[in-house]
Amino acid sequence: MDQERIGGDGFAFEGNWRDYAPIAFTNLLLTIVTLGIYRFWATTRTRRYLWANTRFIDDRLEWTGTGKELFLGFLMVLALIGLPFLFLQFGAQALVLQGHGGIAAILTLAAFVTIFYMVGLARFRALRYRLSRTWWHGIRGGSDDQGFGYGISYMWKSAVGSMALGLLIPWSMMSLWNERWNKMSFGPHAFEAAGDHGPTFKRFLLFYLLPILLFVGGAAMAAMLGLPGQGGAGSQMAGAILGVIGFVLIFYLGLGLIALAFYASFFREAVEGLSLTGLDFHFYARTKDWILLFLGDVALVVCTIGIGAIFLQYRHWKFFVTHMGATGTIYTDELTQSQTKTSRHGEGLLDALDVGAF
Repeated sequence: MDQERIGGDGFAFEGNWRDYAPIAFTNLLLTIVTLGIYRFWATTRTRRYLWANTRFIDDRLEWTGTGKELFLGFLMVLALIGLPFLFLQFGAQALVLQGHGGIAAILTLAAFVTIFYMVGLARFRALRYRLSRTWWHGIRGGSDDQGFGYGISYMWKSAVGSMALGLLIPWSMMSLWNERWNKMSFGPHAFEAAGDHGPTFKRFLLFYLLPILLFVGGAAMAAMLGLPGQGGAGSQMAGAILGVIGFVLIFYLGLGLIALAFYASFFREAVEGLSLTGLDFHFYARTKDWILLFLGDVALVVCTIGIGAIFLQYRHWKFFVTHMGATGTIYTDELTQSQTKTSRHGEGLLDALDVGAF
């Protein structure tokens, strides 16, 4: 029986930004010339390069999706969602002008709920599509689940996560991650996801409490500056300006870094809970690695006046694969082709709702 034992790495990225550069610049040029239409085929070219340069154990991945599939997915969303919502928006405005504000409010609420549902559906279907177009050893992944039930789960779990002043958000995020992956498979084997949100809660609590601490500290500082004998009006004004600037910098910079630290912990715990038959997956990136990735992205975009953004997908994929690992044993002769259905269209819903995949 053929088997592969994996000691911790398993994944490797063998691409080079110099080799990717011609693809990136060609994609940019053709996307501009075609007024954005080529971006679906640009995405396909990028994924083919990234997948082809990603090795798992003894074989490279292969991306089999097409630009036509992504374009058809976009057109489907435009027809099924875009046009009706455009009609609903102008219809609601017309109802308000005619004095039917109650009906307009109901329609607006219905539109909000529908969009909320579609976000969950988009996340599920994007993952299903990407697994179905990812091949390894001639085997692909996928899911027979259409994602309609997941859309409902996304709505109520997100709502519950916002309860208790948002303290249940880590539970909501991890529960949805587990539910999404537990309905996916690769070849004949189903994924098992059992991520634990508990280890991520401390960092989330720090993110949660920072605005409160800054507000209390800012109020105390303002009170001190207002006390008599604390300097003239000019010094008080200068102190107030510096205090506001400091507050803004600490708030946005501090909150952003803590949010990144929380997501680093969340993603690590989520992947740690993911397994496939005899394989257990791991993600080794720490918070400092995510911070360096973020700072590198900012520097790349700023220093190139925005042109460097064409390399962000390359950087993110390389970061993901480089820090990804797997342990266990996989029996390659037991791998048979997945019998899950494959959709004929791509991630139009995901793109339309601007939902990130990674």
